[in-house]
Formats: sequence, structure tokens, C-alpha cells
Amino acid sequence: QVQLVESGGGLVQAGGSLRLSCAASGRTFYAMGWFRQAPGKERDFVAAISWSGGSTWYAESVKGRFTISRDNAKNTVYLQMNSLKPEDTAVYYCAAGASVGSVLARHYDYWGPGTQVTVSS
Repeated sequence: QVQLVESGGGLVQAGGSLRLSCAASGRTFYAMGWFRQAPGKERDFVAAISWSGGSTWYAESVKGRFTISRDNAKNTVYLQMNSLKPEDTAVYYCAAGASVGSVLARHYDYWGPGTQVTVSS
């Protein structure tokens, strides 16, 4: 059974940092990524990473602040978030699929339940 489980969310002040983790079980995924959804808004692409970790993609709003990485031995993907802003507040979702580097949610087949990130001003 395929399962994705996020962890590491929480409450942080603006300018602070958080590191999200997503542990995958059941199979290995070539494409993994992070999306986020704020209240009343659509689920937006945040970052994606290739199997080797050699290629990464980021939304313009997080470039230079967020870093996606993965440890294939642990079947885990990470999202290091620095210089957090109140507008980063959202539920963050881990996603996995076969379309490497896709920014479209419909290209990902498996999703975690999400973890809340709240950035206070």
C-alpha cells in the first residue's frame, strides 16, 4: 500500500525556518514534489525534484528561500524553508508520481494528508 506522510510543520515567526519531511512507503517514486494550499485558494506548486536530485524546480515565490532535496535510501523528500513570510502560511502537501518536474497537481498520483505551516508576522 502506497503511503506518503508529511511531518515538520508548525508555527514560526516571519523570517524563521522550518524543514518539512515526507516519508514514502509502498514503492519508489521517480517524481516527487511539494504543493501548498491556503484557505480559500487553489493548491499551488511549490517545488519538485528528479530521482537523482540533480534537477529541481521551484515556484517563483519561493526561489532562493526554499530548497527541495531527497534521500532515496530513506525514500524521503525534504523541503527546507528559510526566510518564511506570512504569505507562506498554508497546508503543505507532499506528492509523488511519474511526471518528473511537473508543476501540475493532476500529474501526481499520490498525496500525503498535509502538514500545516503557519507564519506569524
